[in-house]
Amino acid sequence: MSIVVAIILFSLIILFHELGHFLLAKKNDVQVNEFCLGLGPTIIGKKFGETKYSLKLLPFGGACMMEGEDEESNSDRAFNKKSVWQRFAIVFAGPFFNFILAWILAVIIILFVGVDKPIVYHVIDNSPAQQAGLQAGDTIVKLNHKHIHFYREISVYTFFHEGETTEVTYERDGERYTATVQPVKDEESGRYYFGFQGIAQRQKVNVLRAMQYGCFEVYYWISTTLQSLGKLVTGQLSMNDLSGPVGIVKSIGDTYTQSKPAGFLAVLLNLLNMAVLLSSNLGVMNLLPIPALDGGRLVFFIVEAIRGKKIDPNKEGMVHFVGLVILLAFMCLIMANDIRRLFI
Repeated sequence: MSIVVAIILFSLIILFHELGHFLLAKKNDVQVNEFCLGLGPTIIGKKFGETKYSLKLLPFGGACMMEGEDEESNSDRAFNKKSVWQRFAIVFAGPFFNFILAWILAVIIILFVGVDKPIVYHVIDNSPAQQAGLQAGDTIVKLNHKHIHFYREISVYTFFHEGETTEVTYERDGERYTATVQPVKDEESGRYYFGFQGIAQRQKVNVLRAMQYGCFEVYYWISTTLQSLGKLVTGQLSMNDLSGPVGIVKSIGDTYTQSKPAGFLAVLLNLLNMAVLLSSNLGVMNLLPIPALDGGRLVFFIVEAIRGKKIDPNKEGMVHFVGLVILLAFMCLIMANDIRRLFI
């Protein structure tokens, strides 16, 4: 059952991504030939109007297939006949819809469970925080130049800025103060810490604040994803820290299994939280300027807009093909790593 739940959740995130392409294509009067969920042979399909809606065999991925997208077409409603900024909007809409989905789900979660505000609950004796003058009840506002909205952002900050001297901006009794804190390393965990702890209980907020914090939540995951990619490029994270479809499905399944004893609401909220992470992550990854991804295509549109004329379709197609081959090889490597970890 957990695998089924995982596949459904992952499929819905992909479906929302493709819906972005679909709606903007329709908005710009582009003919959509097929809108499908999954990859491979068609299990079931039905044509409504000009578009065939279908479900494919492999439950990973999806597609919004537009006239003239990957081939030449003389139709006035072909993708390649539209202006560069219309095409840009259609391609950009997929990742953008992932961020919209993440925001909607984040708002729902916040309305149910509240926000983990960055309020200091306890300051450890003789810690850097105590020596800098921080006290219980202080609200952390910024760490250096990074604004803090959730308590969990503090530990994430120390992870990505290990050992860095930090200017902590905090509020106390309506006034703002700053203190310079040098985090120290905990020898047992190997992690750096400031020396204060937050309030475990989340605080409820109204609808408008939930919408605001929903934006902060999506930004948090986008920022975390980008910083993680930075660590991957610099070698601070390895391939073993990455997960592909197999690893993602397993993580979703594990979340479902572990939440089940706590009841339906706990299962739902934990799965929604996982969906926020995955949808934000998918949006970021698709915007990377890599050939064959949405971000790679957007780069070509920007170049076209600057040049004032289209790039040779054959050359662009070759670049995307090479990028696709590299991506597939990379995905196979990650998938093999995921499968290996299943048996460790």
